[in-house]
Amino acid sequence: MSERTLIGKTALVTGSTSGIGLGIAKSLARQGANIILNGFGDAEGPKAEVAALGVKVAYHGADMSKASDIEAMMKFSADTFGGVDILVNNAGIQHVASVEDFPVERWDAIIAINLSSAFHTSRLALPYMQKQNWGRIINVASIHGLVGSAQKSAYVAAKHGIVGLTKVTALENATTGVTCNAICPGWVLTPLVQKQVDAKAAALNISNDEAIKLLLGEKEPSMQFTTPEELGELAVFFCSKAGNNVRGVAWNMDGGWVAQ
Repeated sequence: MSERTLIGKTALVTGSTSGIGLGIAKSLARQGANIILNGFGDAEGPKAEVAALGVKVAYHGADMSKASDIEAMMKFSADTFGGVDILVNNAGIQHVASVEDFPVERWDAIIAINLSSAFHTSRLALPYMQKQNWGRIINVASIHGLVGSAQKSAYVAAKHGIVGLTKVTALENATTGVTCNAICPGWVLTPLVQKQVDAKAAALNISNDEAIKLLLGEKEPSMQFTTPEELGELAVFFCSKAGNNVRGVAWNMDGGWVAQ
């Protein structure tokens, strides 16, 4: 068995009770990191999955749209494990509508959860990381942090903002052992995306497989989904010695989406 490289580290992964966040949390746990999960819905199942990997796991149900909840979660993390060595900002929501029809409350919620939450967690995590002279902030952006798509104004704006926040955080810590980078996935088959596949299949009266081909064919030349496990392994790389001088990148895992 290869050496587990993150023993003694603590990772907080927001939006990690399912999908991409849980995949990243499990990849970090396989390397020995203790994990703090966050998200809505069932927490016991995800906690058990992570604990089965032989690490300590805790959960905090902070509402990532509320700065006060985030502050409470960061205090909980410090009280439980001493501090956060690895921060993965993954929490996110989506709403689809044209700009002129976009509900103001949905815009505000998406900006709060997809962008502002990463600022709040980062500002609270950085002092501990700087004191230790080691830390990793990994922002899960999206291919929509690099390109746009119609009907997704708030999401695209937030994800472009995340890429900008990543660059500034990296620059401000460039001479330290603290790095900040972004992961920009294309299509990932999460429960949220599966709902989009199901809706397309129902609307067009076609099979699920045909709906997947249509969905991927619109943007992703590889015609395959990126997996949460693949994204998790990229996060592990950022945390490794090989990632020591990777700073401020927006690393797309998109099957060739932006290569077109």
